[in-house]
Amino acid sequence: MKSRTKARVAALQTLYEMDLTDHLLGSVLAERAVDNDLDETQYDFAQAIAQGVFENRERLDQLIAAHAPEWPLDQVAVIDRNILRIALWEVAFFRKTPLKVGINEAVELAKSFGTDSSPRFINGVLGSLAENIDALRKSIPG
Repeated sequence: MKSRTKARVAALQTLYEMDLTDHLLGSVLAERAVDNDLDETQYDFAQAIAQGVFENRERLDQLIAAHAPEWPLDQVAVIDRNILRIALWEVAFFRKTPLKVGINEAVELAKSFGTDSSPRFINGVLGSLAENIDALRKSIPG
């Protein structure tokens, strides 16, 4: 597994757990880092993702809801919602991940952790967001 992919998995697992419990980000991420055998660089990237998504989840959810209006966000599976949050944060907030890479990585996470329909759903929502990525980036201070 690629280094950044491994970090994304740990971040996804962290965000998923945080959505379902009242556990603290730092302790959850530390446990996932051990479980996934992350090195320091991978841990730093996983931490950037998890913290960035956690701090911006309200705005991320608004953007996702606007581009998936047929799917109310509270009805989207927790895992799918967090995969979308990660991809959108990486390409629109973090801006160091190319759009195609962000989408491809999200689809791969969906294949590994979601349902049979997750990859198609993730690809569709991110495709809609991609059509407006320049406007989205301009609307986000960076």
